[in-house]
Amino acid sequence: MRLVSVQTGRARRVPMAGRTLLTAMVKHPVVGAVPVLPLGLMGDEQADLSIHGGLEKAIYAYPAEHYAFWREARQAAGLGQIDDSLPHGSLGENLTLEGLLETQVWAGDVLRFAQCELQVRLPREPCHKLNAALGFPGAIKAMAMSGFCGFYLSVLTPGALAAGERFELVPGRRSVSIPTLFKGKMFKHLRGQ
Repeated sequence: MRLVSVQTGRARRVPMAGRTLLTAMVKHPVVGAVPVLPLGLMGDEQADLSIHGGLEKAIYAYPAEHYAFWREARQAAGLGQIDDSLPHGSLGENLTLEGLLETQVWAGDVLRFAQCELQVRLPREPCHKLNAALGFPGAIKAMAMSGFCGFYLSVLTPGALAAGERFELVPGRRSVSIPTLFKGKMFKHLRGQ
C-alpha cells in the first residue's frame, strides 16, 4: 500500500453551482513532508467544522483506484472525454491512497506510516459541494450507489507524511466496516431509485 499524493486546502469562497460558497474542498498537492498534527495536516482547513474536521475527521483519505469511475461518470454527464484529467484531491481528500479500498477497512484499523499513525474512523458522507466540485448533479447519488466514499482518519501518533511513502494496515477490533457504516448513512440518497 502506498500514499500516492498529499493535498491541503484553505477555506475560501469559490463559485460553485451558480453561487459563491465557502469551501476547503479545493485541495492542492504538497511537495515534500507535511507535518501531521492532532487536528490534521498543517496547512489544511475545513469550511464547516460541524460536518468536517475535528479529532475524528482530522484527515480524509480516498482510494486512487476510484478516479477511473469518476472520469467515466463525468464523461457520461457530458463533461469531457474518458481520459479527462481529474487531479488527485478532486474529491476533497487529503491523502490519495493506492492499494486500500473501503471494502478492506474497518473503523478502528490503523494506517501505520514511517513517522505517524492514523486511525480509521468514519466514511465520508457526500455533501452538496461534491456535485459542484465534480461538475455534475448526480455525483452525490453516484457516490451513494457505488460506495466509493473514502474514509476519515484520526491522528493517533503525530509526525509527518510525504507522497510516495508506503504504509501498512494494522487491523483493529473489526466490529463495523466502512461500507456498513456508509450504507446506513446513505439510505436517504438511495430511496426512490
